[in-house]
Amino acid sequence: MLPSSMAFPVPPPRPSRGVAISDWDELFHSVTTRLRLTAGDASSTSAVSGERGSDSRVLASVLECVEALELLHSALTQERGWRHQLELDFIDAQTELAQTRADLVGTRTDERRTRQLAAHDALTALPSRDSFRARIDRILAQAEPQSRTLAVLYLDLDGFKAINDVHGHEVGDDVLRIVATRLSRAVRAEDSVGRLGGDEFACLLSNLPNREQLSHLACKLFDGVSAPMKIGKLELTVRPSIGIAVCPSEGLSATALLNRADAAMAHAKRGRSGYAFFDERADVQANGVAS
Repeated sequence: MLPSSMAFPVPPPRPSRGVAISDWDELFHSVTTRLRLTAGDASSTSAVSGERGSDSRVLASVLECVEALELLHSALTQERGWRHQLELDFIDAQTELAQTRADLVGTRTDERRTRQLAAHDALTALPSRDSFRARIDRILAQAEPQSRTLAVLYLDLDGFKAINDVHGHEVGDDVLRIVATRLSRAVRAEDSVGRLGGDEFACLLSNLPNREQLSHLACKLFDGVSAPMKIGKLELTVRPSIGIAVCPSEGLSATALLNRADAAMAHAKRGRSGYAFFDERADVQANGVAS
């Protein structure tokens, strides 16, 4: 029989983290080594004393236990390797997922930035021509036919080319930015201002069907844009010419309203009247602002 004094090293308990794998390796090695030594000692004792029967069976069982422990250790070692590889694969998957999420966020941000740049004028940050036209058509499509009361004001800066020619394009760009800011501040929060290109701007006004109200706003825009502006050491003044087209009488689409407001603006520019309404009889009535 095995000596009762045989003892095996037991790894200290680790309440929160369990037993370290290296401790289990040491335990397996110690147990199998001790069992083999004990089996050898017992075999020697049996040979000296001449007792063969029960001790031989015990020794055989001990050796079977040793073999079983070694097989178990080998299986656990293999399982540990698989688990370690699984943990590595999981970490890699987490890293790839985080990168994919970051790339997706970056892609969406880039898409939003691209759409933002496409919808807005790079110089003034106002809606671009296409974006402004789309806004008009969207409002018209959403409104009931009887409540489509809006107006489009088309603005062009008189003598802007001379500013570019004399003072350079950088000064011209500053003038355009100042005009954009003044127009945005002059209209109401629910109205829109866009840059159509070059020195041309447009305003979209809702719920202002009254010509008197529109005339008042046109004068406000004219005065705001015409106020002297200081750029570096320069003090410049630009006058706008403003054409007005009203929905539904002058059109039910962005194209029609912009074309007719443009025609009214051209008449105001020729007559240096400041602003003018489009007349559907092809007559444009010039109003109010002295040259």
